[in-house]
Amino acid sequence: MDTRKKILEVKDLKISFKTDGGTVKAIRGVNLALHQGETIAIVGESGSGKSVTTKAIMGILAGNGSIDGGQILYRWTDENSGEEKEVDLVKVDESFMQKEIRGRKIAMVFQDPMTSLNPTMTIGNQIMEPMIHHYGISKDEAYKKAVELLDLVGITDPERRMPTYPHQHSGGMRQRVVIAIALACDPYVMICDEPTTALDVTIQAKFLELVQDIQKKKNLSVIYITHDLGVVAKVADYVNVMYAGKIVETGTIDEIFYDPRHPYTWGLLSAMPDLDTDDDELYTIPGTPPNLAHEVKGDAFAPRNQFALNIDLRVEPPMFDVEGSETHKVASWLMHPKAPKIEMPKELKHRLEKMKEAAK
Repeated sequence: MDTRKKILEVKDLKISFKTDGGTVKAIRGVNLALHQGETIAIVGESGSGKSVTTKAIMGILAGNGSIDGGQILYRWTDENSGEEKEVDLVKVDESFMQKEIRGRKIAMVFQDPMTSLNPTMTIGNQIMEPMIHHYGISKDEAYKKAVELLDLVGITDPERRMPTYPHQHSGGMRQRVVIAIALACDPYVMICDEPTTALDVTIQAKFLELVQDIQKKKNLSVIYITHDLGVVAKVADYVNVMYAGKIVETGTIDEIFYDPRHPYTWGLLSAMPDLDTDDDELYTIPGTPPNLAHEVKGDAFAPRNQFALNIDLRVEPPMFDVEGSETHKVASWLMHPKAPKIEMPKELKHRLEKMKEAAK
Protein backbone atom coordinates (compact mmCIF):
# COMPACT_ATOMS: atom_id res chain seq x y z
CA MET A 1 0.00 0.00 0.00
CA ASP A 2 1.22 3.51 -0.89
CA THR A 3 1.61 5.52 2.35
CA ARG A 4 3.26 8.58 0.80
CA LYS A 5 1.47 11.91 1.37
CA LYS A 6 0.10 13.30 -1.88
CA ILE A 7 0.62 17.06 -1.87
CA LEU A 8 -0.36 17.95 -5.46
CA GLU A 9 -2.53 16.08 -7.92
CA VAL A 10 -3.44 17.03 -11.50
CA LYS A 11 -6.53 15.19 -12.77
CA ASP A 12 -7.59 15.09 -16.43
CA LEU A 13 -6.42 18.68 -17.05
CA LYS A 14 -7.45 20.22 -20.39
CA ILE A 15 -6.16 23.61 -21.56
CA SER A 16 -6.68 25.46 -24.84
CA PHE A 17 -5.43 28.72 -26.34
CA LYS A 18 -7.33 30.95 -28.73
CA THR A 19 -5.04 32.07 -31.59
CA ASP A 20 -5.44 33.68 -35.01
CA GLY A 21 -5.05 30.20 -36.51
CA GLY A 22 -7.87 28.73 -34.38
CA THR A 23 -8.15 27.08 -30.97
CA VAL A 24 -5.05 25.13 -29.93
CA LYS A 25 -5.79 22.25 -27.56
CA ALA A 26 -2.41 22.40 -25.82
CA ILE A 27 -3.17 20.10 -22.85
CA ARG A 28 -5.42 17.13 -23.61
CA GLY A 29 -6.06 15.35 -20.33
CA VAL A 30 -2.96 15.38 -18.12
CA ASN A 31 -2.80 13.30 -14.94
CA LEU A 32 0.11 13.46 -12.50
CA ALA A 33 0.78 13.33 -8.77
CA LEU A 34 3.50 14.76 -6.52
CA HIS A 35 4.17 13.35 -3.04
CA GLN A 36 5.84 15.12 -0.12
CA GLY A 37 9.63 15.26 -0.28
CA GLU A 38 9.92 13.67 -3.72
CA THR A 39 11.08 14.94 -7.10
CA ILE A 40 9.17 14.36 -10.30
CA ALA A 41 10.34 15.32 -13.77
CA ILE A 42 8.19 16.21 -16.77
CA VAL A 43 10.15 15.58 -19.97
CA GLY A 44 9.42 15.96 -23.66
CA GLU A 45 10.23 17.98 -26.76
CA SER A 46 9.57 21.72 -26.94
CA GLY A 47 5.85 22.37 -27.34
CA SER A 48 4.74 19.16 -25.66
CA GLY A 49 2.92 21.10 -22.90
CA LYS A 50 5.38 20.81 -19.99
CA SER A 51 5.54 24.51 -19.09
CA VAL A 52 1.84 25.13 -19.77
CA THR A 53 0.93 22.44 -17.22
CA THR A 54 3.02 24.04 -14.47
CA LYS A 55 1.89 27.58 -15.36
CA ALA A 56 -1.68 26.35 -14.83
CA ILE A 57 -0.64 25.08 -11.38
CA MET A 58 0.76 28.54 -10.58
CA GLY A 59 -2.27 30.30 -12.11
CA ILE A 60 -0.14 32.27 -14.57
CA LEU A 61 -1.53 31.11 -17.93
CA ALA A 62 -1.35 33.61 -20.81
CA GLY A 63 -4.45 35.79 -21.32
CA ASN A 64 -5.62 33.78 -24.35
CA GLY A 65 -5.44 30.49 -22.41
CA SER A 66 -8.33 28.78 -20.66
CA ILE A 67 -8.71 25.67 -18.50
CA ASP A 68 -11.48 23.64 -20.17
CA GLY A 69 -11.68 20.79 -17.67
CA GLY A 70 -10.00 18.83 -14.91
CA GLN A 71 -8.72 19.58 -11.42
CA ILE A 72 -5.47 20.73 -9.79
CA LEU A 73 -5.76 19.57 -6.18
CA TYR A 74 -3.35 21.02 -3.66
CA ARG A 75 -3.24 19.55 -0.13
CA TRP A 76 -1.54 20.96 2.96
CA THR A 77 -1.65 20.90 6.75
CA ASP A 78 -2.95 24.09 8.34
CA GLU A 79 -0.20 25.62 10.52
CA ASN A 80 -2.64 26.83 13.19
CA SER A 81 -5.30 24.10 13.47
CA GLY A 82 -3.19 21.15 12.27
CA GLU A 83 -6.07 19.96 10.06
CA GLU A 84 -5.59 18.65 6.52
CA LYS A 85 -6.89 21.01 3.83
CA GLU A 86 -7.51 20.59 0.11
CA VAL A 87 -8.24 23.15 -2.57
CA ASP A 88 -8.85 22.90 -6.33
CA LEU A 89 -6.56 25.56 -7.84
CA VAL A 90 -8.68 25.63 -11.01
CA LYS A 91 -11.66 27.00 -9.04
CA VAL A 92 -10.02 29.56 -6.72
CA ASP A 93 -9.84 33.26 -7.60
CA GLU A 94 -6.75 35.33 -8.37
CA SER A 95 -6.60 36.97 -4.93
CA PHE A 96 -6.46 33.54 -3.21
CA MET A 97 -3.68 32.42 -5.60
CA GLN A 98 -1.76 35.62 -4.92
CA LYS A 99 -2.24 35.57 -1.14
CA GLU A 100 -2.09 31.86 -0.28
CA ILE A 101 -0.50 29.84 -3.07
CA ARG A 102 1.91 31.68 -5.36
CA GLY A 103 5.30 32.08 -3.68
CA ARG A 104 3.92 30.99 -0.32
CA LYS A 105 2.95 27.35 -0.84
CA ILE A 106 4.19 26.79 -4.41
CA ALA A 107 7.23 28.65 -5.76
CA MET A 108 8.74 28.67 -9.24
CA VAL A 109 12.28 28.98 -10.58
CA PHE A 110 12.30 30.06 -14.24
CA GLN A 111 14.72 29.31 -17.05
CA ASP A 112 16.48 32.65 -17.34
CA PRO A 113 17.34 34.31 -14.01
CA MET A 114 17.88 37.68 -15.69
CA THR A 115 14.22 37.88 -16.75
CA SER A 116 13.06 36.68 -13.28
CA LEU A 117 14.96 39.39 -11.41
CA ASN A 118 14.15 43.09 -11.31
CA PRO A 119 17.29 44.92 -12.63
CA THR A 120 16.40 48.09 -10.68
CA MET A 121 16.11 46.43 -7.24
CA THR A 122 18.89 45.16 -5.00
CA ILE A 123 18.93 41.39 -4.58
CA GLY A 124 18.38 41.87 -0.83
CA ASN A 125 15.13 43.77 -1.38
CA GLN A 126 13.96 41.19 -3.91
CA ILE A 127 14.36 38.38 -1.35
CA MET A 128 12.81 40.43 1.47
CA GLU A 129 9.77 41.62 -0.51
CA PRO A 130 7.76 38.31 -0.55
CA MET A 131 8.38 37.76 3.19
CA ILE A 132 7.13 41.26 4.08
CA HIS A 133 4.16 40.89 1.69
CA HIS A 134 3.02 37.40 2.82
CA TYR A 135 3.92 37.42 6.50
CA GLY A 136 3.93 41.13 7.38
CA ILE A 137 7.24 40.78 9.24
CA SER A 138 9.51 43.74 10.02
CA LYS A 139 12.28 44.81 7.64
CA ASP A 140 14.93 43.84 10.20
CA GLU A 141 13.50 40.33 10.49
CA ALA A 142 13.21 39.98 6.71
CA TYR A 143 16.79 41.21 6.29
CA LYS A 144 18.08 38.60 8.74
CA LYS A 145 16.23 35.79 6.97
CA ALA A 146 17.35 37.02 3.52
CA VAL A 147 21.01 36.82 4.65
CA GLU A 148 20.38 33.27 5.92
CA LEU A 149 18.81 32.30 2.57
CA LEU A 150 21.75 33.67 0.58
CA ASP A 151 24.01 31.62 2.83
CA LEU A 152 21.79 28.54 2.33
CA VAL A 153 22.04 28.78 -1.47
CA GLY A 154 25.82 28.92 -1.25
CA ILE A 155 26.54 32.63 -1.80
CA THR A 156 29.64 33.61 0.13
CA ASP A 157 29.72 36.76 2.25
CA PRO A 158 25.91 37.16 1.99
CA GLU A 159 25.68 40.49 3.86
CA ARG A 160 27.98 42.13 1.32
CA ARG A 161 25.78 40.84 -1.52
CA MET A 162 22.50 42.21 -0.12
CA PRO A 163 22.88 45.76 -1.55
CA THR A 164 24.15 44.55 -4.97
CA TYR A 165 22.16 44.39 -8.23
CA PRO A 166 21.51 41.39 -10.55
CA HIS A 167 23.85 42.64 -13.33
CA GLN A 168 26.78 42.51 -10.88
CA HIS A 169 26.56 38.70 -10.68
CA SER A 170 27.23 35.75 -13.00
CA GLY A 171 24.45 33.55 -14.42
CA GLY A 172 25.06 30.86 -11.81
CA MET A 173 24.97 33.38 -8.96
CA ARG A 174 21.77 34.96 -10.30
CA GLN A 175 20.13 31.52 -10.45
CA ARG A 176 21.06 31.01 -6.78
CA VAL A 177 19.44 34.36 -5.93
CA VAL A 178 16.27 33.22 -7.76
CA ILE A 179 16.21 30.06 -5.60
CA ALA A 180 16.65 32.20 -2.46
CA ILE A 181 13.61 34.28 -3.53
CA ALA A 182 11.63 31.08 -4.24
CA LEU A 183 12.47 29.76 -0.74
CA ALA A 184 11.73 33.06 1.03
CA CYS A 185 8.24 32.02 2.20
CA ASP A 186 9.08 28.37 2.98
CA PRO A 187 7.01 26.82 0.17
CA TYR A 188 6.09 23.13 0.20
CA VAL A 189 6.48 22.75 -3.57
CA MET A 190 9.15 24.20 -5.89
CA ILE A 191 8.73 24.08 -9.67
CA CYS A 192 11.95 24.37 -11.69
CA ASP A 193 11.21 25.25 -15.33
CA GLU A 194 14.29 24.37 -17.44
CA PRO A 195 16.43 25.89 -14.66
CA THR A 196 19.81 24.78 -16.02
CA THR A 197 19.41 25.70 -19.71
CA ALA A 198 21.23 29.04 -19.40
CA LEU A 199 24.06 27.57 -17.27
CA ASP A 200 27.28 25.88 -18.34
CA VAL A 201 27.79 22.21 -17.43
CA THR A 202 29.85 22.68 -14.24
CA ILE A 203 27.48 25.34 -12.86
CA GLN A 204 24.57 23.07 -13.89
CA ALA A 205 25.88 20.23 -11.73
CA LYS A 206 26.34 22.58 -8.76
CA PHE A 207 22.80 23.90 -9.20
CA LEU A 208 21.30 20.39 -9.17
CA GLU A 209 23.30 19.45 -6.06
CA LEU A 210 22.19 22.65 -4.35
CA VAL A 211 18.48 21.98 -5.00
CA GLN A 212 18.83 18.38 -3.76
CA ASP A 213 20.61 19.60 -0.62
CA ILE A 214 17.91 22.20 0.12
CA GLN A 215 15.21 19.63 -0.63
CA LYS A 216 16.59 17.29 2.05
CA LYS A 217 16.92 20.10 4.61
CA LYS A 218 13.40 21.46 4.05
CA ASN A 219 11.53 18.29 2.92
CA LEU A 220 10.55 20.13 -0.28
CA SER A 221 8.62 18.52 -3.13
CA VAL A 222 10.15 19.47 -6.50
CA ILE A 223 8.85 19.40 -10.08
CA TYR A 224 11.52 19.65 -12.81
CA ILE A 225 10.50 20.59 -16.34
CA THR A 226 13.21 19.72 -18.81
CA HIS A 227 14.04 18.19 -22.17
CA ASP A 228 17.47 17.18 -20.84
CA LEU A 229 17.34 13.53 -19.79
CA GLY A 230 20.82 13.87 -18.28
CA VAL A 231 19.36 16.28 -15.70
CA VAL A 232 16.45 13.89 -15.06
CA ALA A 233 18.81 10.97 -14.37
CA LYS A 234 20.56 12.99 -11.64
CA VAL A 235 17.56 14.35 -9.74
CA ALA A 236 14.22 12.62 -10.32
CA ASP A 237 12.41 9.93 -8.34
CA TYR A 238 9.58 9.68 -10.89
CA VAL A 239 9.40 10.68 -14.55
CA ASN A 240 6.43 11.76 -16.68
CA VAL A 241 7.09 11.65 -20.43
CA MET A 242 4.90 14.16 -22.26
CA TYR A 243 3.94 14.31 -25.92
CA ALA A 244 1.39 16.54 -27.69
CA GLY A 245 -0.32 17.65 -24.48
CA LYS A 246 -0.59 14.22 -22.86
CA ILE A 247 1.55 12.06 -20.58
CA VAL A 248 2.43 8.96 -22.60
CA GLU A 249 4.64 7.13 -20.08
CA THR A 250 5.15 7.46 -16.35
CA GLY A 251 7.22 5.51 -13.84
CA THR A 252 10.16 5.52 -11.48
CA ILE A 253 13.51 6.76 -12.75
CA ASP A 254 14.75 3.17 -13.16
CA GLU A 255 11.61 2.09 -15.03
CA ILE A 256 11.86 4.94 -17.53
CA PHE A 257 15.63 4.71 -18.04
CA TYR A 258 16.18 0.95 -18.00
CA ASP A 259 12.81 -0.47 -19.06
CA PRO A 260 11.10 2.16 -21.27
CA ARG A 261 8.07 0.86 -23.18
CA HIS A 262 6.77 3.76 -25.30
CA PRO A 263 8.38 4.28 -28.74
CA TYR A 264 8.54 8.03 -28.03
CA THR A 265 10.54 7.39 -24.83
CA TRP A 266 12.81 5.12 -26.90
CA GLY A 267 13.34 8.04 -29.29
CA LEU A 268 14.15 10.52 -26.50
CA LEU A 269 16.67 8.13 -24.91
CA SER A 270 18.25 7.33 -28.29
CA ALA A 271 18.69 11.07 -28.96
CA MET A 272 20.74 11.59 -25.78
CA PRO A 273 24.39 12.42 -26.59
CA ASP A 274 26.70 9.56 -25.57
CA LEU A 275 30.51 9.59 -25.56
CA ASP A 276 30.68 5.80 -25.95
CA THR A 277 28.54 5.54 -29.07
CA ASP A 278 30.01 4.27 -32.35
CA ASP A 279 27.48 6.21 -34.47
CA ASP A 280 28.68 9.17 -36.52
CA GLU A 281 25.38 11.01 -36.18
CA LEU A 282 23.09 11.72 -33.24
CA TYR A 283 19.71 10.00 -33.52
CA THR A 284 16.69 12.26 -34.13
CA ILE A 285 13.03 11.28 -33.93
CA PRO A 286 11.64 11.43 -37.50
CA GLY A 287 8.86 13.88 -38.38
CA THR A 288 7.44 16.72 -36.31
CA PRO A 289 4.91 16.96 -33.46
CA PRO A 290 1.27 17.40 -34.54
CA ASN A 291 -0.41 20.78 -34.92
CA LEU A 292 -2.76 20.87 -31.94
CA ALA A 293 -4.97 23.47 -33.65
CA HIS A 294 -6.32 20.48 -35.60
CA GLU A 295 -8.11 17.51 -34.08
CA VAL A 296 -5.76 14.65 -33.22
CA LYS A 297 -7.16 11.29 -34.30
CA GLY A 298 -5.93 8.17 -32.55
CA ASP A 299 -2.42 8.18 -31.10
CA ALA A 300 -0.76 11.60 -31.63
CA PHE A 301 2.65 9.90 -31.99
CA ALA A 302 1.47 7.42 -34.67
CA PRO A 303 2.70 9.39 -37.77
CA ARG A 304 6.26 9.41 -36.31
CA ASN A 305 6.15 5.88 -34.94
CA GLN A 306 7.72 3.13 -37.07
CA PHE A 307 5.96 0.54 -34.86
CA ALA A 308 2.47 2.10 -35.21
CA LEU A 309 -0.44 -0.32 -35.49
CA ASN A 310 -3.59 0.17 -37.55
CA ILE A 311 -5.61 1.02 -34.43
CA ASP A 312 -3.15 3.87 -33.59
CA LEU A 313 -4.52 5.90 -36.50
CA ARG A 314 -8.12 5.53 -35.31
CA VAL A 315 -8.35 5.20 -31.52
CA GLU A 316 -6.45 7.01 -28.77
CA PRO A 317 -4.69 4.48 -26.49
CA PRO A 318 -5.58 4.35 -22.78
CA MET A 319 -2.95 4.15 -20.03
CA PHE A 320 -1.88 0.51 -19.69
CA ASP A 321 -0.27 -0.81 -16.49
CA VAL A 322 3.09 -2.49 -17.05
CA GLU A 323 2.93 -6.01 -15.66
CA GLY A 324 4.65 -6.42 -12.29
CA SER A 325 4.76 -2.68 -11.50
CA GLU A 326 2.45 -0.41 -9.52
CA THR A 327 4.04 2.77 -10.84
CA HIS A 328 4.87 2.11 -14.51
CA LYS A 329 2.11 3.08 -16.98
CA VAL A 330 2.23 3.52 -20.76
CA ALA A 331 -0.25 5.03 -23.24
CA SER A 332 0.49 2.83 -26.26
CA TRP A 333 -1.52 0.14 -28.07
CA LEU A 334 1.70 -1.90 -28.16
CA MET A 335 0.99 -2.65 -24.48
CA HIS A 336 -2.32 -4.36 -25.31
CA PRO A 337 -2.20 -8.13 -24.58
CA LYS A 338 -3.18 -8.87 -28.21
CA ALA A 339 -0.61 -6.47 -29.77
CA PRO A 340 2.45 -7.93 -31.52
CA LYS A 341 5.51 -8.08 -29.26
CA ILE A 342 7.86 -5.29 -30.34
CA GLU A 343 11.36 -5.09 -28.86
CA MET A 344 13.10 -1.75 -28.35
CA PRO A 345 15.85 -1.03 -30.94
CA LYS A 346 19.00 -3.11 -30.32
CA GLU A 347 21.29 -0.05 -30.20
CA LEU A 348 19.16 1.49 -27.45
CA LYS A 349 19.00 -1.78 -25.51
CA HIS A 350 22.79 -2.02 -25.63
CA ARG A 351 23.15 1.62 -24.57
CA LEU A 352 20.75 1.24 -21.60
CA GLU A 353 22.59 -1.89 -20.45
CA LYS A 354 25.85 0.10 -20.48
CA MET A 355 24.15 2.93 -18.53
CA LYS A 356 22.89 0.44 -15.97
CA GLU A 357 26.39 -1.02 -15.52
CA ALA A 358 27.89 2.46 -15.17
CA ALA A 359 25.25 3.40 -12.57
CA LYS A 360 26.15 0.36 -10.48
